[in-house]
This record gives sequence, C-alpha cells and structure tokens, in this order.
Amino acid sequence: MSADFQVEEPPRRLRTLTRAAGAREVHAWQRGFLPWDLYFGVVWLATEVFVLGAGMPAAGYRFAAGGLLALLIPWYLRAGRPRLLEGDEDPAGAVRYLVPAFLLFLPASFLVGETRLITFALAPHCFMLLPVRRAMAAVAVVSLVPVAGWALLWRPDPRIVFSNGVFAAATLAFSVFFGVWIIRIMDQSRERASLITELEASREEVARLSAERGALAERERMSREIHDTLAQGFTSLLMLVQAVQSELDHDLPQARRHLDLMAGTARQNLAEARALVAGGAPADLDGGSLPDAVGRLAARHDPPAAVTVTGAVRALPPGLEVVALRSCQEALANAAKHAGPGARAALALTYGDRELTVSVRDTGRGFDPARPARGYGLSGLRARAAEVGGTAEVRSAPGEGTTVTVTLPVA
Repeated sequence: MSADFQVEEPPRRLRTLTRAAGAREVHAWQRGFLPWDLYFGVVWLATEVFVLGAGMPAAGYRFAAGGLLALLIPWYLRAGRPRLLEGDEDPAGAVRYLVPAFLLFLPASFLVGETRLITFALAPHCFMLLPVRRAMAAVAVVSLVPVAGWALLWRPDPRIVFSNGVFAAATLAFSVFFGVWIIRIMDQSRERASLITELEASREEVARLSAERGALAERERMSREIHDTLAQGFTSLLMLVQAVQSELDHDLPQARRHLDLMAGTARQNLAEARALVAGGAPADLDGGSLPDAVGRLAARHDPPAAVTVTGAVRALPPGLEVVALRSCQEALANAAKHAGPGARAALALTYGDRELTVSVRDTGRGFDPARPARGYGLSGLRARAAEVGGTAEVRSAPGEGTTVTVTLPVA
C-alpha cells in the first residue's frame, strides 16, 4: 500500500465532510446520495436474480440465501443509510452496522456462490465508514471468506474453486481501487469545504477591517474638517470677544468692527456646519472659484491678509481645491493664534502646469520647527496634502515669521 493511503487513519465519514471546518448547509456528497441508493439497489436486485435463478444448489438453499439477502434491505434503510449520511465519530458505530450486514451476507454466500455479487455494494460501505486499513480488511473478508466457505460446504471441482478464487481476488482488487477512489473524492471534498470556509472567513475579516478602516478614515476626515472650520471659527470668536471687551471703554469704532467680524465669523461657522452635515463643498467654495474663496477667507482675517494669484487660473478637481482652501484656513488660524499682535499675513496661489502651490506667510514672532508641535493643526495639514499626493512644508525661526507652503499635484 502506498503512503498516500496510510497517512489518513481517521474514518472518512460523511458527517466529517459535512461539518469539516464549518462547511455550509448540506454537503454536495449528501445532496447527491440518491445515485448511491440506486446503485446499491441495482446491485442487490441483480444479486437476488442471480441467486434465485442459479442452477445449483437445490431450490431450498437458493430461497434461504435470497431471504438472507432480502433482510439486508431493511437493515440498510434502518441502520446503514442514516449512518452513511450522518456519520458516527465512534468507529464502533460503523461496526454495529457492518457486522450484522456481514452475518446476513456470509451464510448466504456459503449456500449460493452467486451471492458474492453483492460484494460490490458492501465494499463502498466499508470504505465510507471505516479507516483505510480496517476497510481493506473488511473488504478482504467479504471477498475471500465466501469462496472458502462455499468450497468447504459443497466440495466442488478444484478448477471451479480456482476460477472462483480468481474472481474473488479480482473483486477484492476492484473494491480496493474503487474504495480508495471514494476516499480521495471525500478528502478533496473536505479540503474544498475547508478552503471555502476559510475564504468566507477571510472575506468577513477583510470586510470587517475595511469597515473599521473606513470608519477611522471618516472619523479622521471629520476631525480635520471640524478643526479647520468650526473649531477655528470658535477660536476666532473667543479672540474677538476678548478684543471687544478691552475696546469697549476706549475704542468703540474698533469694537464695532470686531463685532461685525464676530457676526461674519458666526455666519461662516453656521454655513460650514451645514456644509458638513450635507456632505457638500466648503461654504467658501460653494458656487465660486478657489481664488474667490481664498479672498473671502483672507478678508475675515484680522488684520485682513493680502492675496496674490499667479499663473493660469482654472477649475481644478474639487478635492484638490478643498485641500488648498483648508490649508489656507489652517495657516491663517495658526498665524492669528501664534504670530502675535500686529502681525500681518499674505497668501499666494500659484497655478502651474503640473502643480498648485499655496503659500501663507506671516510676519509674526515665529517658532523653532525642531520643537515638538502641540495640537492637531500642522499634522492635519500635512495629512490633508498627503491624501492627494502633495506635500506641506513649514519654515520658521524665532523672530522671523512663519511660511507654510503646500504643493499639490494637478493631473
């Protein structure tokens, strides 16, 4: 016997196939079991015909053998077929079905030699229910023992015994080949069921991870949007409130100007909140060009920032314009918070053939870029640019102001 047939020692049961690695629903082997029923029935019917029509021995022996064979049908329906369909993890359960079946078959085969034809129906049962070695031993019993018992009972001519022995050996070889083929089919079916289950589990895991990644990406996007719009607007409002409180007593015109800025900032925040809820473009970009949006943004800065646009102005992909506008918002917000009083800011949009460059420079106190940054602003600005394949660079030094340059590729 080759090593291929010795490795798998556990029984090849149909329930093992059905439940292997969580196989779905009913296994294909079980859905197609009716042809096996027909095969067993045809073999049994042919055997009965040959037994009852045999020329010898006497009719009483033939009817006795036929009666024993007839008992195999209810026994198969009651004990064999359910076990073949469901399987039994205990090999003793298979033995409890096969031993009575053999006890019905062997006496009949001793009486009438033609009974041995039903071996072709019993052999598959052995390979379906038993480990390989036990199955081969059981098939050897149902193939060779009937010839020996028949020869001892009837003492036929040696040439007849020889021919029957050769037929029994051929039957054994065919049964072993057929049984091994059954096992291989069942093993392949089990492996495929396992692979399908693993594939489904992998797909579910990928779907789960994709959903989690999508949720995290959306959460990060919303965090940036809120930081670049609502949070900065509220920060501006707080700064304007502090300015108005200090100006009410000695500079009413300036206080009124700051109050107007507060109203405009509040309206802008409300428009941005509605745009976030609706999932649309930023309020400044809604229905306008990027330079117009940057101009409105610069006008709300205190003091208003200068805007310079160079190159051939043209409509760009919406996502690219959103990143450009948010970069301007973030840079101006940082200037308002950190540049110091009296600092001025200037924005520059440069339209190139292959890239759009956004530059925001302030004349404030500056900072040391080597120091760890606090807050979300600069890291969020770099993340936005990276999402569209761009870069963000921050140059600053104490007392020399700050310049933020964002370069975005244009397809």
